[in-house]
Amino acid sequence: MPKLSAVCVAVFALLGAPAVHAQEAPGAAQGAQSAQSTAARLDALVSASYKPTEPGATVIVVKDGKTLLRKGYGIADTSGMKPMDPGMVLRLGSITKQFTAVAILMLAEEGKLSLTDDLTRFFPDYPTRGKTITVEHLLTHTSGIASYTSRPDYPLTMGRDVTVAQMIDSFKNDPLDFEPGSAYRYNNSGYFLLGAIIEKVSGMPYAKFLEQRIFVPLGMKDTAYEGFERSSTAHAAGHTPGPKGFERAAPLSMTQPYAAGSLVSTVDDLARWDAAITQGRLLKPASWQRAFTSYTLADGKPTGYGYGWQIAQLQGAPTVAHGGGINGFSTYALRLPEQKVFVAVLSNADGGLANPGVVASKAAAIAIGKPFREFKEIALDAATLDRYVGVYEVEKGVTRTFKREGGVLVMQRSGRPPMRLKAFSQNGFYLPEGFDWFEFALDGKGKAGSVTQYADGREMKQPRIGDAPAERSAVKIASAVYDKRVGRYQLAPGFILELTRDGDRYYAQATGQGKLEIFAQDENVFFARAIEAEVRFDGGDSSYLVLHQNGQQIRAPRL
Repeated sequence: MPKLSAVCVAVFALLGAPAVHAQEAPGAAQGAQSAQSTAARLDALVSASYKPTEPGATVIVVKDGKTLLRKGYGIADTSGMKPMDPGMVLRLGSITKQFTAVAILMLAEEGKLSLTDDLTRFFPDYPTRGKTITVEHLLTHTSGIASYTSRPDYPLTMGRDVTVAQMIDSFKNDPLDFEPGSAYRYNNSGYFLLGAIIEKVSGMPYAKFLEQRIFVPLGMKDTAYEGFERSSTAHAAGHTPGPKGFERAAPLSMTQPYAAGSLVSTVDDLARWDAAITQGRLLKPASWQRAFTSYTLADGKPTGYGYGWQIAQLQGAPTVAHGGGINGFSTYALRLPEQKVFVAVLSNADGGLANPGVVASKAAAIAIGKPFREFKEIALDAATLDRYVGVYEVEKGVTRTFKREGGVLVMQRSGRPPMRLKAFSQNGFYLPEGFDWFEFALDGKGKAGSVTQYADGREMKQPRIGDAPAERSAVKIASAVYDKRVGRYQLAPGFILELTRDGDRYYAQATGQGKLEIFAQDENVFFARAIEAEVRFDGGDSSYLVLHQNGQQIRAPRL
């Protein structure tokens, strides 16, 4: 399940290990050496990503049915400094969604439902407001239903146990975000509803259906709905970054993520899952094909999302993948069907560590022999950076804005948070936590006329269409005045927003998130530039603050 924005709090026949028996053939020794070299590169990559004294990750890389890397990195539980073991159980977060999707497809093949069924077939009183919302809309995040985890007040109740009906009642009366099928917006409510549909159609609890129809037949003994485990395999503890280092993650009732993010598993079980998919088990080929095909919107545009999987490319190779973010954990699993490569990275921290998606993608690139380009950062002066400041058109209605913040170029795409770039040449910049890079072309006046984005072997030229908009004005206040605001404020039980100062810069940090710089509008109002949010001290003193975000307000008393 995805986390809330940065100023808010974090929210959410058996298959055995593959065995190969064959006589050594010419070139086998060379192949073995190559495999060892690849394994060493993979280990070096992951070792550099996770420190041995911090929470870490379990990692597996499989190619052609052979395990290239299976290892634990970092600490499984910082309270006892227990090292991570690769066989440990961790939360999957939204990787859960692919299992929910497959369960729906199994029921569809059995004729118990159709992907074109209207939501009201299963919930006759669901207020669809005269719109047709289908099972396929729920699978593809195109239903328009508001996601319950995106509400600013969600953290106030995330620790409480709820029934399936109670959770559905909590969001069903919210207005639709858009016409069903007309747009893509990642949505946990849709997958929650899919879990309820599985229960209604099968007559079994969601947890039991997945156990009996998927996990047991595939030998996934350590995979389960959390709280319904069938094995005694050790679990890694979940962590979140705090003011004094990593600490235990905030509590979350697993009744709330449900079919959108409630599963736990191991990298070994996920490799078994991938092997079952490769072998075409559980579903007919046509159903697997539909799951791995990007859904097309009403206007003909692809969404890049199938049924429970994101559809993309990695170094030119077709890829299906999904990540997860849930209290205490961050995860990513990807498969490259044509190269028969599978990678899973399960991390036991919900922030403050290397991005599992980046680690997994780099590992997959090494496994297929196409490692990502490595960049070396150089420094550019302000005058050079200012040449590139402006707004560039990605496509109709979508822009990419570049601004200079001190000696750094910052990029922000429409509707997304800003990202700091690093220069590798006089006109080239790369994403430190990603794979894309950008090169600017100057016009005759010394300003950039366009920028070319390089991603997955593609070149996308984006013309400059205007100047960067003026930022919201900030004022300088005395440090002593801000220091009266410094402290910890409780947004909800166990969820804290901490205000700090570093020299003349001000920061807000919520439980499970990194620091977010905030700016003073005056002595009582502070705003973020990275997201649409502000903190107000309406009472004038510092006994409480009010977080304003997405049209809602959360009062937080000082601790």
